[in-house]
Amino acid sequence: MLESIDTRQGTHNSHSFSNGNTLPYTSLPFGMNHYVPQTNHESSWFFNPLHRTFQGIRISHQPSPWMGDFAHILMTPVTGTYLKGDVFSYQSSYRPEEAIFQPHYLKIKQQRYQITTELTPTERGASLKLTYPQKDDPGFILQAPGKSSYQLDVETSTLTGFISNFSGCLDENFKLYFTMTFDASIDLAKTGYFNGDDFISATELNGQDKAFILRFLTLSNQQASIKLATSYISIEQAQLNYQRELAEHSFADLKTLAADRWTHYLSKIEIQSSNQEQVKTFYTCLYRMFLFPQKFYELTLDNQPIHYNTTTKKVANGILYTNNGFWDTYKTVYPLYSLIAPTEYQEILEGLLTSYRETGYLPKWLSPDERGLMPGTLVDAVIADAAVKGLVNKVQLEEFLSAMLHAATTQSKDPNYGRRGTTDYLKYGYVPLDHHESVNHTLDYAYSDFCISQVADLLGKTELAKTYRSNALNYQNLFDPASGLMRAKNTKGEFRPHFNDLNWGLDYAEGSAWQNSFAVYQDFAGLIKLYGSKEAFFKKITDLCNQPPEFDVLGYGFEIHEMSEMAAVDYGQLALSNQPSFHLPYLFNYVGQPASTQVVVKQLMARLFNSGFDGFPGDEDNGSMSGWFVFSALGFYPVTPGSGEYVLGIPLFDSVKIHLPNGKALTIETDNNVPQANFVANLKVNQQDYRPLFLTHQTLLEGASLHFTLGLAPTYHDYSTKEVPFSISESN
Repeated sequence: MLESIDTRQGTHNSHSFSNGNTLPYTSLPFGMNHYVPQTNHESSWFFNPLHRTFQGIRISHQPSPWMGDFAHILMTPVTGTYLKGDVFSYQSSYRPEEAIFQPHYLKIKQQRYQITTELTPTERGASLKLTYPQKDDPGFILQAPGKSSYQLDVETSTLTGFISNFSGCLDENFKLYFTMTFDASIDLAKTGYFNGDDFISATELNGQDKAFILRFLTLSNQQASIKLATSYISIEQAQLNYQRELAEHSFADLKTLAADRWTHYLSKIEIQSSNQEQVKTFYTCLYRMFLFPQKFYELTLDNQPIHYNTTTKKVANGILYTNNGFWDTYKTVYPLYSLIAPTEYQEILEGLLTSYRETGYLPKWLSPDERGLMPGTLVDAVIADAAVKGLVNKVQLEEFLSAMLHAATTQSKDPNYGRRGTTDYLKYGYVPLDHHESVNHTLDYAYSDFCISQVADLLGKTELAKTYRSNALNYQNLFDPASGLMRAKNTKGEFRPHFNDLNWGLDYAEGSAWQNSFAVYQDFAGLIKLYGSKEAFFKKITDLCNQPPEFDVLGYGFEIHEMSEMAAVDYGQLALSNQPSFHLPYLFNYVGQPASTQVVVKQLMARLFNSGFDGFPGDEDNGSMSGWFVFSALGFYPVTPGSGEYVLGIPLFDSVKIHLPNGKALTIETDNNVPQANFVANLKVNQQDYRPLFLTHQTLLEGASLHFTLGLAPTYHDYSTKEVPFSISESN
């Protein structure tokens, strides 16, 4: 399955339209570095699968083109003398159709030089194997924007140094250190850098926007082996990382180790299906769910975790992860970890506490430190979901609760941290419209309040839980009965005038009222009551799906790419191109109409996802959209992280076996699984007919067997309150 994955899924993008906005990362799961062929050096969109230009392999830490890269350097093999110090002078063409892009292995042949480059990653480094033609002056160029420093030890063929470039960081001197060894002797006379058109022979280089060129004297079988290790801490730590990960291993050994690491995760879910393209899509999406967050910590000689604290600008003890936006990933990535990677989940949670201890707030969007993007403090859902699933011990839970309460009650002086409009939210029960994206903030804070109540409940803090469970109903304060949508209010409690339900932005995040009015994950039963009846709510979400994908650009003043993507796929206002819509297809279950969920979800899976260059209907965002496909293909989806439940949909595959961390297996069998069967005719759980429209996490962990039978026509039942998914209003 590993070799079938092409990492170029979703990589054909531009600033104005996203088919994923992904990059073809070769890395280890949660690896500190990603390695990406660079085809364009002029923007954050530095790779396109249709380009035939190869500029080198980039050591990258870019979680999204909208975030930009930090600590990046370009590595380019070369031959010959027609070179200068700029990328354009030494780039080459390559044949994308012949290149290999896999999670654990990268192989590219440069047509200009006839050099074949192979790379395999380690946790904090990589090994490269370069095969040169019979030509003069085989060499290797390192180039980085920003500050850089290179020091070559000719006797040992070792290059050390640092780069300092980032799109945002609290420490203006933040660096990535490296050590790099070559198994070939260095031609000192032809090693150095360009100063304009003049080549300067040198073993050291320091400066801004520099390229350092090495040439080799002798090669064994026309090959050069390069081993690279990096560190955020020091050159000495990079050398320690090198000794631990690379020193005693050959390229072949490291490739096998990398393959084993990926297979460990990919093999946790076994798929059988006649549709091999959908299987390939599934595993490619699953690979993407283990790329982020990235490890930001390293290990001392005695294996103690340390990291660079960009807040204090010092090395500190403890685990830390980076490159993650919780507004995106809490919905799908972390719920999957709770099923198949709980140990890794627990380590990431420890990293969240490290962030809290160092900054005073839980993180929202780390890259490498807090960027403060997107509404809400939805890391709360990551914590609550882990907590209700038994993945957090009592001591940690107490500290997490303190951290969650701090953000809920204290307005930070730095807008990057905590909740925005905290004081006003506490005063009015909603965030007033003079705060940007106030509707999303209000709904997300209400959901976070629910998450706080769940953690407080687990700690036996009954009154505190009751208070925040009540606060979780604050979404009701923005509901407009006339439109059936959430609308922004001023401090007098008046709705913003001249309401247009197709206007994007202003009061809403990356959408209109249609995409953002149903973020009431904790209490859909209560929202349905605001509509007056299940029939009225059913009509509203049906209208959401069935109306044209039209939009107005009021809040932005121009068409943003999410608008373009919603219009392109033509699924009404169901903008699955962005995270606020992920749960919308599953809402029909809450009014006892699962058939509508089933047909919509199956069509979305079949038509909007593939394993190719245009594999996603919008920004994939750190594994979150991949997670939507993975969960939906399994037949259930975590609408409300923190509830311990999954809402049922429709499975995509004939047979699935999930190997659980407790040694048990969850099996999913699907009969009559043909394209025209869009509905679930029957479901058996553990050989018994099953009527509820949700599954509990505990049921899955016990190694349940799920047996779906699909049908051509929908079936209808009356569902009791206990058979519909979780809501606060029905659980009190």
